[in-house]
Amino acid sequence: MSEYIRRLKERRANIWEQTKELLDAAEKRGSEDSKLTAEEEATYQRLNADLDAIDARAKELHEAEQRTKDAAAAFRSLLDQEPAPEARKGAAKGEADRVRAWLTGQSGSRSLDIRPDSPMPLDSRALSKLTAAAGANTVPISFYNRLVQHMIENSGVLATGPTVLRTATGEQMQIPKTTAHSASAGIVAEAGAMTPNEPAFGQVALDAYKYGFLLQVSHELANDTAVDLLGYLAMQAGRALGNGFGAHLVTGTGTSQPNGVLTASTLGKAGATGVVGAASGDDLIDLFYSVIAPYRNSSSCSWLMRDATVASVRKLKDGSGGAGTGNYLWQPGLQAGTPDSILGKPLYTDPNMPAAALSAKSILFGDFSTYFVRQVESLRFERSDDYAFNTDLITYRAILRGDGDQVDTTGAIKYFAGAAT
Repeated sequence: MSEYIRRLKERRANIWEQTKELLDAAEKRGSEDSKLTAEEEATYQRLNADLDAIDARAKELHEAEQRTKDAAAAFRSLLDQEPAPEARKGAAKGEADRVRAWLTGQSGSRSLDIRPDSPMPLDSRALSKLTAAAGANTVPISFYNRLVQHMIENSGVLATGPTVLRTATGEQMQIPKTTAHSASAGIVAEAGAMTPNEPAFGQVALDAYKYGFLLQVSHELANDTAVDLLGYLAMQAGRALGNGFGAHLVTGTGTSQPNGVLTASTLGKAGATGVVGAASGDDLIDLFYSVIAPYRNSSSCSWLMRDATVASVRKLKDGSGGAGTGNYLWQPGLQAGTPDSILGKPLYTDPNMPAAALSAKSILFGDFSTYFVRQVESLRFERSDDYAFNTDLITYRAILRGDGDQVDTTGAIKYFAGAAT
């Protein structure tokens, strides 16, 4: 961005010099011929329009940068986060330069690993969700952060607080789990034999399925520093990986793909007949209490549904069957970064959740920390100038390896299903 501003400033100075030369030439002709000719007047108007446009752009950039700083300070205050240490600024800039050098081929390296331990700040910046005019195009944002944020925007499961495991290698990982706890102790008579009472254990296997896609960018775009290429590639990569991996984290079958949280969940409440699968206020309350208190009281306990379902849930009140106070079950988040809630528990949306319909599992509720998401290595990016040599395009390849499965299958996460008729 600083290079773009420098070029903008040089262009403005050059236009102004042309304007002065035009006026000076008319003045040198003498008092009678000092007026601009029709051709000169047209040139003068064009130059002035160019100056006005550059001034407007410069003002825009200045205001955007100021809004960026103000918003960053405001969100930092709301989230009670300290600014990144000054000592990390140099390292963060070096990391950004490393990524940009790779994007344009200057580094000479074919691949780039986006590391979670990158020296660039890994705090979530709400500024990335603002419009371009509000400063998104002027903010230097970590490439790794942008990927994660866009994956979260596409996959509600990643926002609910699952347990995320990052491993250096992709061999199968076995996660031990309990399938049954010891039964309650009973009274034993003097010298009487005690009944064996062992818990039962099982295992959940997490593999490393590979998700990948290609993205092509022109050399002109890669070399144009005025374009937020980092943000563009991050957005495209995040959406593609998030849509692919995120869909399987919800509805994956567990066969040659992740076992989705919806697939692995258990029935908590079935809807009434004759309502085309829609949930009532009483249904949501029943689903809420179908999850036992230890899971229900967890900080990772939340709701998950698609937007269309939320639209109908927002209209529901408690006590639809006659009891209750008639309050709306849905409540808006009152602070920045705070999700909306239902019955006091956060609400997240995911486009991969089924719509309300007959027999459809349209709502999930429970402790999402019992769902494990595995990510192998770092997010890997590679570039090639040869793949599309005849079209002068740079080809980027993004690869993510991961898996997901429900570790606790005793009823930590339950679903609402519409009636069959």
